[in-house]
Amino acid sequence: MNKELIEALNVLEKENNISKDILLEAIENSLLTACKNHFGKADNVKVNINRETGDFAVYAEKEVAEDVEDPMLQISLAEAKMKSARYDLGDIVHVPINSKEFGRIATQNAKNVILQKIREEERKALFNDWYCKEKDVVTGIVQRYVNRNVCIDLGKIDAILSESEQVRGEVFRPTERIKLFVIEVKDTNKGPRITVSRPHPDLVKRLFESEVAEVRDGTVEIKAIAREAGSRTKIAVCSNDPNVDPVGACVGLNGARVNAVVSELRGEKIDIINWDDNPAFLIENALSPAKVILVAADEEEREAQVIVPDYQLSLAIGKEGQNARLAARLTGYKIDIKSETQARESGLMDDLEMGYEDGFEGYTDKDLIGNQDEESDEGYEGELPENAEYDGELLEDAEYDGELPADAQEEYGREYSEDAGCAGDEAPDSEEGYRIQ
Repeated sequence: MNKELIEALNVLEKENNISKDILLEAIENSLLTACKNHFGKADNVKVNINRETGDFAVYAEKEVAEDVEDPMLQISLAEAKMKSARYDLGDIVHVPINSKEFGRIATQNAKNVILQKIREEERKALFNDWYCKEKDVVTGIVQRYVNRNVCIDLGKIDAILSESEQVRGEVFRPTERIKLFVIEVKDTNKGPRITVSRPHPDLVKRLFESEVAEVRDGTVEIKAIAREAGSRTKIAVCSNDPNVDPVGACVGLNGARVNAVVSELRGEKIDIINWDDNPAFLIENALSPAKVILVAADEEEREAQVIVPDYQLSLAIGKEGQNARLAARLTGYKIDIKSETQARESGLMDDLEMGYEDGFEGYTDKDLIGNQDEESDEGYEGELPENAEYDGELLEDAEYDGELPADAQEEYGREYSEDAGCAGDEAPDSEEGYRIQ
């Protein structure tokens, strides 16, 4: 063994990511195997390899005995004395073994041991490399179609894009470069088996991470994704920095960032909405671009009633129910959408008739959204409609119990003071409305 071998091992270590120490260990084991094949046993054989120069020594450890019963394990005292006068009975003598004396079969077996170890280490190194890429996006080159599956070249390894993991309608050309989401990496006897996908929702998430710096560094967080591959995707985003608009960051200047993702997804439409911890607000956003009059969300049952203007009903539901379906997946709520007319006929809006004709969005449930006072479960923020009956909190300190008197309606309006209150049906003579009783 010499310097050329060390250089060859260094090349293997660099190109195949196999440790040189592991390869030297494999050579040691191969020499032990050759000794066993040549002598019938190798329990007392030792191999020493210099990691720097490549020089090696193979020797057998033999015990000095008066009567030699096993020449492989024992050596006579006379022979030991010929090597060194200091040896005595019971001592261990290192007897060199000339590896050139090994037969052809022993040499071939040693070679096979080295090659097998190299293959195992290559497979292990390849698996470790790809295991780190699990749940990530990689770029592959289309090679050919195998029946309805697509063979993808990923560099040192190939993957099969199965029919079930393809987007319906997508057709690939040989040598075309495509992005793939790595679902799983399994270690097998034939090397790593990589499962890749195109319809997976996380493909969209990873693409936004690569295109949007704010998503990549955690400033903007993608909270939820609902996708119908090849058609439409909805994503909900929020910002951890009040100075950063999450939707604007994902869209980019003139839509450059989102268009790059759309291009990679071959024209798939992407709706980007603001995430909200209030489920009713989130559901309203998720039904975008449709306008919503009312949302009543039941957090325990995970159900929501949504009322939209008559002319917006088809838009809210979407083609073949796609918009409502994606909104339900995105929010995790079962959404029942009704038009304004349907809601009135079913009595759903009986408690909301006050001021509705004037365009005021009135709500009686704490989960209803719109012009709702943030500090009140049942509060209004805006102009109280005419003849509105209300027993909750108006703005902050104004309390009503009954119908607002007609002679006070004109004075009330939007100029009503936060400190004004009412507890009766009479309007005191005051330009500021009602005084606190």
